[in-house]
Amino acid sequence: MVPRSAHQDPNADQVVQLDAAGLHYRQLNELVRATVAGGMRKIKLLNVHGQRYIGTGLDLAVDIEVFGTPGNDLGAFMRGSRILVHGNVQDGCGNTMDDGYITVEGRAGDILGLAARGGKIFVRDNVGYRTGIHMKEYQEKCPIVVIGGTAQDFLGEYMAGGIIVLLGLNLDSGEFHQCRFVGTGMHGGAVYIRGQMRETQLGKEVGVQELSPEDKELLRGLIMEFSGHFGYNGDEILSGTFIKLIPRHLRPYGRLYAY
Repeated sequence: MVPRSAHQDPNADQVVQLDAAGLHYRQLNELVRATVAGGMRKIKLLNVHGQRYIGTGLDLAVDIEVFGTPGNDLGAFMRGSRILVHGNVQDGCGNTMDDGYITVEGRAGDILGLAARGGKIFVRDNVGYRTGIHMKEYQEKCPIVVIGGTAQDFLGEYMAGGIIVLLGLNLDSGEFHQCRFVGTGMHGGAVYIRGQMRETQLGKEVGVQELSPEDKELLRGLIMEFSGHFGYNGDEILSGTFIKLIPRHLRPYGRLYAY
């Protein structure tokens, strides 16, 4: 056994269970912050029913396991924590997230990853409207969103950086993704789509590329990570057909605002 360092937090391996039943979101978040301030780094939240802002602004390496359906802005402004949700999440999950991991064993609502500038978000099933809107890369950080199902309209809208992977694992053979206006206003980053999509579903600001060897290597790593979270066969997913969407211009609307 490796001896515990004198500088290691003695509470690092302890798991604290907090019951969210009947708690207002402010009460729950105050309880979470007090638990973290007390040195605890592993928290299980039970009976979560729509409480907002869970994990918002955390800048420590805290593991939070959520049982239930958290409300809006789960993990917003988060800097390095890890959140696992046994259920669905509502809107704004990962809003302006700087670093960390969010794993969702279900669906996600609208504006997933809004303005995220780092970290990874994995969603097993479908996502709502405007996923990845205004995502951006910041210095060495690159936000990543991997979606197992499909998405609603405006996927990757106004993306300035980062990576979105849409796998369509719940689509039947030959079935097309239904999202429209994909990549509208996109001026950075990349969107990888597995399965079929019509050109008319894409925004005018994006172009389609075949995958390079570097793209395939990147996708393999992300899909194997996704598969490890949710019990899929990564090689089987990778055997599907992928396209890559990239922005045509760095300033698609520049002429509207400047001479």
